[in-house]
Amino acid sequence: MNESLLRELVPAVIGALVRRGADFAAAEDAVQDALVEAVRVWPDDAPRDPKGWLVTVAWRKFLDAARADTSRRHREVRVEGEPVPGPAEAADDTLQLYFLCAHPSLTPASAVALTLRAVGGLTTRQIAQAYLVPEATMAQRISRAKRTVSSVRFNQPGDVATVLRVLYLVFNEGYSGDVDLAAEAIRLTRQLAARTKHEEVAGLLALMLLHHARRPARTAPDGRLVPLAEQDRSLWDTRLIAEGVDVLQAALARDRLGEFQAQAAIAALHADARTAEETDWVQIVEWYDELVRLTDNPVARLNRAVAVGEADGPRAGLAALAQLDPSLPRHTAAAAYLHERDGDLVTAARLYAEAARSAPNLPERDHLTRQAARLNTQLRS
Repeated sequence: MNESLLRELVPAVIGALVRRGADFAAAEDAVQDALVEAVRVWPDDAPRDPKGWLVTVAWRKFLDAARADTSRRHREVRVEGEPVPGPAEAADDTLQLYFLCAHPSLTPASAVALTLRAVGGLTTRQIAQAYLVPEATMAQRISRAKRTVSSVRFNQPGDVATVLRVLYLVFNEGYSGDVDLAAEAIRLTRQLAARTKHEEVAGLLALMLLHHARRPARTAPDGRLVPLAEQDRSLWDTRLIAEGVDVLQAALARDRLGEFQAQAAIAALHADARTAEETDWVQIVEWYDELVRLTDNPVARLNRAVAVGEADGPRAGLAALAQLDPSLPRHTAAAAYLHERDGDLVTAARLYAEAARSAPNLPERDHLTRQAARLNTQLRS
C-alpha cells in the first residue's frame, strides 16, 4: 500500500466532505477513520479509484458519526442543564448501551474507546486527548474494537468498572472540553447508583457533583477561564456540594477505598474551604498519596506535585515535578505556576507561553497566554 499516496489524498478528501456539508473538524475525523479502514483493506483489495474510495468511506463515517451525535443530543434535550438532587429518574436504554458496548470480548481500554465514540458522541481526537495517546493510535484502537464486535451478539454486558471509566471520561469532556456532556454523565451515574451499592459508583457520583457545583464560577462573563484560587465561591452550588459530600461519606464508610472516592475527597476539601487561603493542602497531598498508590496515574502524580508546592513550598513542588515525564499534558503549565510562586518570573513567563502553544482547548490557551503577558509586563516595568 502506498502510504505517501494516502497522505497526498487527505486534503482533497477533506475538501470533498466539506463541500458536501461536513464541518472541517468532523471531516478530519471521518477521513481519519477512513484511513484506518484503508490500511486494513487495501493490502488485500486495492481500489481502482483510491480518492473515490476514500471519499465514499469517509462520507459514510461522517454520516454514522452525525447520526450518533444527533441521537445523543436528543437524549440531552430530556436533561435539564443542572442536575437535580434526589432519586434517579426511571432508567432509559442509554445506560444499557454503555454496558453492552463494554463487551467481554474487548479489552477494557478498547471497550471504553468504542463506547465514547459510538454512544458518548466524542470524536477520536477528544478520546485520544483523554487517554494521552496520539490520535492515530486511538483511531486504530477504535477500528479494532469495531472489528472485534462486528461478529458477536451484544447479549453479554460488560462490567461496572469499565462503564464507570466511560462515564468518568464523558463527564471530563463535558466539564472541560468542547462538548457539553456533563449533565448527561451525571444523569446516567445517578441511574447506576440507584441500581447498585458499589462504593466506586457512589465515589464517581460524588466527584461529578462536587466538580459540577463549581462550574458557574469557572468562566468569566467574557468566556475567560477563572482558576480555582480566583473563583467567586459564592457562585458555587452549595446544594450540589452538600449532596456530593453526603454521597462520598456514605461510600467512604464502607471502607473499600477506590480512585473515584479518593478524587472526590480531594474535591470535597476544595469545596470545604471558604477561601483559597483556607484550603487544607496537607490533607489534599495525603489524599493524592492514596490516589497515586491506587492508580499510579501520571496525571495524579502531576496534580500531587502542584499540591506539594502549595503545602510545602514551590521548590518542593518543583522537585516532585522533576521526577515526572515533561511531555505530560499540563506539565509545562504546572512548572510555570510553581516557578512564578518561587519568584522566578523570567522562567515562569517563558513556560506559560510554551504551555499555551500546546493547550488542549481555546480557553486554556488564552488563559496561559494572558499569564505570560502579565508576567512579561511586570518584568518590563
